[in-house]
Parts: sequence; structure tokens; C-alpha cells
Amino acid sequence: MAIQGYDALDATALAELVRKKELHPSELVEETISRIESVNPKLNAVVHEMYDQARKTAAGALPEGPFTGVPFVVKDLDGYVAGVPYTGSCRALLNFVPDHDSELIARFRRAGVILVAKTNTPELGILGTTEPALRGPTRNPWNPEHSTGGSSGGSAACVAARVVPMAHAGDGGGSIRIPASACGLFGLKPTRARNPLGPIIGESWGGYVQQHVLTRSVRDSAAMLDATHGADPGAPYAAPPPARPFLQEVGTPPGRLRIAFSTGSLFGKNVHPDCVAAVKDAAKLCQELGHEVIEDAPRLDWGELVRAYLVNIAANVTVDLEEISRKTGKALDANDFEPSTWALGQLGGILSAADLQRSRNATHHASRKVAAFFERYDLFLDATLAYPPVRIGELALKPTELAALAVLRRVPVKPAFLRMLDELAASSLERTPNTQLFNQTGQPAMSVPLYWNAAELPIGVQFAGRFGDEATLFRLAAQLEQARPWAGRTPLVSAGSR
Repeated sequence: MAIQGYDALDATALAELVRKKELHPSELVEETISRIESVNPKLNAVVHEMYDQARKTAAGALPEGPFTGVPFVVKDLDGYVAGVPYTGSCRALLNFVPDHDSELIARFRRAGVILVAKTNTPELGILGTTEPALRGPTRNPWNPEHSTGGSSGGSAACVAARVVPMAHAGDGGGSIRIPASACGLFGLKPTRARNPLGPIIGESWGGYVQQHVLTRSVRDSAAMLDATHGADPGAPYAAPPPARPFLQEVGTPPGRLRIAFSTGSLFGKNVHPDCVAAVKDAAKLCQELGHEVIEDAPRLDWGELVRAYLVNIAANVTVDLEEISRKTGKALDANDFEPSTWALGQLGGILSAADLQRSRNATHHASRKVAAFFERYDLFLDATLAYPPVRIGELALKPTELAALAVLRRVPVKPAFLRMLDELAASSLERTPNTQLFNQTGQPAMSVPLYWNAAELPIGVQFAGRFGDEATLFRLAAQLEQARPWAGRTPLVSAGSR
């Protein structure tokens, strides 16, 4: 029997009903399982079921936390779940089962959520669209011909389609904010080191990766960050501590903020008119709410930052492939990975230590300039994506690109690799050019679902804040949510309409 009003309830509201004993966690788990079974054939969002474990957990004693009894799905990347397969959508990891929870997963459990399933992701989270060769594409609930974005695309589809109100996500170049924009959700990438990455990993992708959740409501995001933030033992660094709980910022008036905005592209060249319209609409709304809005943007060497991003990712993918070989005890080759993944790994293997250090220097130089920019402004507003959600297959490698990679796979030549990957990066980042900067500099940034285009596809806008200042983002997000509620919009494919 369906739970009345489930679609309209966020995770905080569901947890309150559990506390009042108006709902039992087992009822919520069965509702979630039914919803997965209903929409997953259409969306391909869930790739591993944890139904038996979820039922057992729901029937037992649960920890007392802000989300006790609330069903939750976990991305098949960015963290281990003990005893559950972990693949990162990579065929080389098909038989890998970790023996421990990552620290963030353990904190999710202590917050009271019940893990029900794992969700789809691009191979090793590299691409900004969830279309892995191993699992197949995850389809957008707003229009299944379109992508959910990536890399947390499976989680985003589950939240947008009303399967769960909140889901695990990770962001190394936009992988929370990109699917939030594509799927009409709220997605915050926290400040660098705000959430833990242990117990094994110190930093991921050179400090670019941060993990958190995708939600429909702002308060769910804030409350979960309260439950999970803080350095774990051995962390190489820590984010500045918040002045008070993040949840208390939700509903607190933000005051008159000074907001810079840009309709341009940071790492690309062009911006679709729908995305320009979304930024202008958000800027106008902020003005109406009493904020000072000024057209301005950081002035940086964007070409240098794109190259720094590419070099850093390539170096880390090389090490990731070595680690996969160690975990599986097998010598791996190109047939174990998608062509772009293997190419990045090959490139990382022939880059020098100096190449990596130059990329770090460029990133640190940009961090200084961006910090100076935020001395003049409280927030920066732009489009999360430069284009509406892409169609499935639109970002796939072309035959000529595959042929070129095949040649380079046999004869890895550094200059040729760099030229080829620069071209691939340019075509990919043209669609998703605005999120990577804040992974490089460590600033918190959020995608807010304020705009839908004429095709009823969501177009998110991004707000970035000062390092360590999620508080201002949560205050503004709650104000925007109240001024223009978005949670009531229902996508084309929704578990609520099953």
C-alpha cells in the first residue's frame, strides 16, 4: 500500500513521522523498493539492490539521528559500503567487495538513514554524463531521451523521480552540481575537507573531490551536513569550523548580499540562451529580494586552468588504475576500461612530476585570485551548465576520436596525447564549463533549481561562496526556495505516478 503524501515529504519530514511513530521504517523501505521497481526499468538509476539488508536494518534498532528510518541510496563510487560490491561502473572492479564502510558512509548510517540500493555513475566518475559502457545510460526523469549529467547521475535520477528524498553524491569537477542542474534538484558541493574521505583516502583528485548529498529541500542538505562534517583521524587538512549548525542558517535572513553574476562560460566559449536566461532570471530574483547584483566575474587564465585540471585528473586516474590492479590482483590492460579512461591513465603515466606541480601552481595561483574576488563580493552567480541537459549519446566519442585513441594506445606519445585530450576536454567542458573552478579552489558552491526551459527541462544556476562559508549559501538558498518553491514540480517519469 502506497504511503499517502510520500512525494511531497522531504527526508526531514519523513524522519519526523518516524519519530512520532506515524510511520515505521519498514513501511518506508517497502515504499522505496516498490518505487525503484516501478521506475528503474525506465531510468536505469539503480545498479545494485540492497533490499534484504535494508529490510533487516529497518526491523532492528536504529541509531537516533536526524534521519532515523529514512531510506537512502548510495552512489557506486566515492565510498565503500562493507560487504557490498563496489564497481565505479568499471568492469575491472566487478568482483571487488570492500570489507569496511568509508567514514562518510558510517556517518550516514549514524544519521539514521537506511541504505536500500547503489546507483549508477560514469566509469570512475570521470565524465559529466552517466552513460557507462558497463551499466548503460541513466535517463533523466524530466525527459528520458536526455542525460542526468554526472557523475552522481543515478542518485540524481532517484531523487528527482521521487524514489527517495535524498541520496549520496560526490563532486570532483561538478558531479553534485551538474546532475542537480540536469534533474531539477538542490545540490551543494561543500568546502574542501568539510566532509571526511577516510579511513584510507586522504584527499581525492588532489583535493578536488568533496562528497555530500543531492536533495529536493535545502533543509535536508543542511541537516545532513551537520550530521557528517568534520575531519576524521589522519585527515591531511580540515575546513574552518562553522559558527553554528548549518540547519540554523536555513531560514535565517541573509541580509543584503553583494552578488556578482556572469552569463559567460568559464572553461568554455559559448552559453546556450536558455542558460543565459536562467542566470538573468536568478539575478533579477536576487535583486527583488533586496540584494545588490553586479555583473562581474573572476579574471583568470582559463586555458591554464583547463590544462591544470586535465593534468591533475590524468595523474590521478593513472594511480587509480594501479590501485584497481592491486585490489583485484590482476594485470589490467585497455580492454578492462573505456577508451577515454585508459587514455587518461596512459597520459598520467607519461606526464612528469614537473607537469603535475605546474598544474598545482596554476590552481593555487587561481585560488589566491578567487579569494581576492570574494573580498569584494559575498557570492558569485552563473549558470551551473552552459547548455540544457544533453541528449543520451551526445557526448560519446566520435569514430575519429576512437581511432586516434586506438593509435595512441599502442604508441603513447606525450605531445600527441596532450593534443588529443585537450580536444576531448574542450568538447566535453564546453557543456559543463562552470563547476570545475570551485573544485580547484575549494570554495563551496551550490546549484539551485530556479528555472525550467520551454521544453520543461531544468536549468540550474550556480552560486559560489567564500571558502568555509556554506552558511551564506544555505541562507540564500532557503530564501530562494521560499520565494520560488521548486519541490512541487513533477517530472515526466515519477514513482509517485506509478
